[in-house]
Amino acid sequence: MVSETLVTHDSDLQAFWEEAEEQLLPPIRLAIAYAPAAARQLWTGFFMLDRRFAQIVATAREPMLAQMRLAWWRETLHRPVEDWPAGEPLLAALSDWGEERSALAGLADGWEAMIGEPPLDAAAFASLAGAREDAISALGRLSGADAARAAAHRWALADIAMNLSDETERGRVDALLASATKPSGKCPKSMRPIAVLDAQTQRALAEGRRIGGPGDLAVALRIGLLGR
Repeated sequence: MVSETLVTHDSDLQAFWEEAEEQLLPPIRLAIAYAPAAARQLWTGFFMLDRRFAQIVATAREPMLAQMRLAWWRETLHRPVEDWPAGEPLLAALSDWGEERSALAGLADGWEAMIGEPPLDAAAFASLAGAREDAISALGRLSGADAARAAAHRWALADIAMNLSDETERGRVDALLASATKPSGKCPKSMRPIAVLDAQTQRALAEGRRIGGPGDLAVALRIGLLGR
């Protein structure tokens, strides 16, 4: 599994990778497994940060509290890595993002757009999808691969749609998804995780279910190994 094959630079991070193994959803762990070993740490860090921001937005008792916590992350991630505070395992796990760290700071902005009275407008969902897309594109640059922007954008929207219960909000995200560009060509190996997740979420949405239905594993295997 992911924690058994991740490349780390600090043995103290082992507890973080074990936590990631437990907390990330099985479809995400499976998708990460199709990336080369050197890229898995980047993917795991991205998904754990995305998960952390989602939790901040979902669990804050007051919108201002969520905004304050996201602001701390945004300001910290904009600083040079050597100036990051010690004691936060997730920050330590993101240290390899280096000059691309601003894309992670932008992810905080994307999640801040999710704070507000429902129903949120289409611009809010587009902001989060764009921030996720930018972060995944930065990951692609770090791993020396094409950005796979189309797959990243579609997955970001589909994942949002799958977690909405408000019909008005769902309709707005569905409209954004309908106009999204479809991926084309073979996906580079280091970007296979997002190609796998995009294909699985599109199938699940079309069938009105969560990821994990009949045929999803076969799709993951095909795209994970062949890239299309």
